[in-house]
Amino acid sequence: MCCSAAYYCWLSWYALSAQNEEHRIRNIVLVHGAWADGSGWKGDYDLLVKDGYIVSIVQEPLTSFQDDVGATKRVLAQQNRRCILVAHSYGGSVITEAGTDPSVAGLVYIAAHMPDAGESEAGDGKRFPSDLSKSDAIKKTADGIDYLDPARFREYFAADLPAEQAAFEARSQVMIADANFRAVITIAAWRSTPRWMLVATKDRTINPDLERRYAIRANSRTLEVPGASHSVYDSRPKEVAALIEEAVQDPLENPVGPQGTTGDFGPFGSHRQIPFEIGNLF
Repeated sequence: MCCSAAYYCWLSWYALSAQNEEHRIRNIVLVHGAWADGSGWKGDYDLLVKDGYIVSIVQEPLTSFQDDVGATKRVLAQQNRRCILVAHSYGGSVITEAGTDPSVAGLVYIAAHMPDAGESEAGDGKRFPSDLSKSDAIKKTADGIDYLDPARFREYFAADLPAEQAAFEARSQVMIADANFRAVITIAAWRSTPRWMLVATKDRTINPDLERRYAIRANSRTLEVPGASHSVYDSRPKEVAALIEEAVQDPLENPVGPQGTTGDFGPFGSHRQIPFEIGNLF
């Protein structure tokens, strides 16, 4: 009788463990931003893979917003279970549009744009101008493709990267169609999906106050990284990977709905969620 009861207890435990493992999130999809490609995620990728995660990196062509959303959805379609979708910079607009895919369990914005439906990142950026937007460092080709002046790339995009690395990235940057920045979001995935925001406090490409305002409006769980440039995903992979791993753990245990909740959500001293009803703060 005792042996039989013990067996059924073990069987129940095993079934529950198998069920938990089946629903456990192990997949992460990374989306780069403008003037970059997927190789900038290498440090984050290495840390996440070392911790046992399955990481995919989208290589958007940056030729049109629709092309970039399509490239992201193709990678999402390859996932064998639910995933966390992560983006840097302009990639935030891409995952806001693409993140309604049913495979997405959470969204992580790394110094990224987070527009609402009916908005574009260009329009939001005008309300909170960045140092880059007030400069003449953005150049344009004759056919309407934008790039950063390589001589000023580190100044505005990657101030906390070693000079040699920033110089290489400046010369290997992927140009982006100017129209991409004006693409209007149709459905904002963050309104119905758990979401996180990392604010780079020394970002000169996106105004850090805009990143904070996005986070407040969406009631995101927020981490600020002091001294980080716009290239925080590249220069500070430990902090970025840690935030992504927290997002992996939380959607099933502590789902965040549209209103969110107030609380302490992690080991970071400046890591906080700001209670605020979702609305138009612009």
